[in-house]
Amino acid sequence: MSDTDDTYKIEPTGFEVPAMPGGVSVASDEEDAQERLGRDLLTAAKQAVGARGVFHLAVSGGNTPMPFYRRLMIDPLFREMPWSHTHLWIVDERRAPADSDTNNFKHIHALVVEHADIPLSHVHPIPVEDEDAADRYERTLRETLALDKPGEEGRLDFVILGMGPDGHTASLFPHTAALNEETRWVVDNDGPSVVPPPRVTMTYPLLNNARSIAFYVLGEGKAETIRRVSTGTEGFETFPCKGIRPVNGELVWYLDRASCGG
Repeated sequence: MSDTDDTYKIEPTGFEVPAMPGGVSVASDEEDAQERLGRDLLTAAKQAVGARGVFHLAVSGGNTPMPFYRRLMIDPLFREMPWSHTHLWIVDERRAPADSDTNNFKHIHALVVEHADIPLSHVHPIPVEDEDAADRYERTLRETLALDKPGEEGRLDFVILGMGPDGHTASLFPHTAALNEETRWVVDNDGPSVVPPPRVTMTYPLLNNARSIAFYVLGEGKAETIRRVSTGTEGFETFPCKGIRPVNGELVWYLDRASCGG
């Protein structure tokens, strides 16, 4: 990944890259996009472990990233991923039981946790069945991240985000209260634009403080939103993905030709 400007643009020959905030890497297809993201993730993980002895990874649910998570487990390219030094966090979660198919972490656990040598104490699902889930998760985040440098506010090392057709990311949906949160790291979010059930989500203050953020967006179903985000004047209230602006980190969009309208 590169600096948070618009210079990181890798594109197939003759292909116009959308002018997204941050860097943009356009892959020829899903397999190519997986490899690009996977290589950068592995590099970030090794650097974090080398510098601080630990890697804090926050992942998103949904259909798009699941094949990527599966590939991380089986592809020799990613064999050196330092899972034993990784803390695994979840960006957001539905208020659904842990055994529900709509629970994001259920699938992430089956694909990653069951096959990687992550210490169980480093696996952090959101306790969505508890009323105070947001408070508890934020407290766990603050206490765990602070261990890296006692006395300092901690940071996530790498965050994998998706983007919905409505421009939402995490469970930050258009025109919801969570978009205006300035201090809390994790909040409940609900409202007319939130696809039920209600959500618990990381917020901009935590996400934008991460060292690296990756948007992983594939498929022609996202092309119109990518076009509007890259060319339109709407703000983060309409397209919450626009509110992702790292304050001292890197942002790269990993797209395929189809999501760019190609």
